[in-house]
Amino acid sequence: MHRIAVSLMVACVARAGFAQSPHALSPALRIEAAVSPAPVALRAGATVLDFDSTGALVTVRPGTNTLICLGDNPVGKSFHVACYDRELDPFMARGRALRGQHVSSEETDSIRAREIRSGQLAMPRHPTALYQYFASRDSVDGAAGVIHGAQYLYLVYMPFATTETTGFPVQPLNDGGPWLMYPGKPWAHLMIGPPQAQTVRLKSSG
Repeated sequence: MHRIAVSLMVACVARAGFAQSPHALSPALRIEAAVSPAPVALRAGATVLDFDSTGALVTVRPGTNTLICLGDNPVGKSFHVACYDRELDPFMARGRALRGQHVSSEETDSIRAREIRSGQLAMPRHPTALYQYFASRDSVDGAAGVIHGAQYLYLVYMPFATTETTGFPVQPLNDGGPWLMYPGKPWAHLMIGPPQAQTVRLKSSG
């Protein structure tokens, strides 16, 4: 599950153009999709990063609040968009940089753990949220701006948290309730996965 949670960090490794298909979204709707996992009150002020025609991750909309949202990587197996607090950005960006150098996931984790413990890599010391959802490619209706079957997964990063310090279990709950993944590690986080898939309807004036 950790790999799913941080899949947004490996997205920019691919260097490929946007696939034009019935499932593709317009640039304006891509921005709407990028912010759609976030609470409504935070969407308008979020910074949006998206993939250009070469596959590079670039800023397509500067923001005014603390949220950073990532557009879907069109070469990914599944449709995936995510938003997280900017205090998590050093951690996320470091992961993207290492994987861009073809460093394995295990070594990436080891490097970041060392850098966090040494103070070289900043990590928030208070709970910090990440909002995201996944959907199959063929569930995206680009013309209508609708994403069917969106499966939400929320994370709350709590570095070094354990069951003893939080009271949360380390096993997944059947109802999608919060449980603690990677207890005791710098990237320890709560996983909250609502079991019911949702339909996301995007709106744009562009």
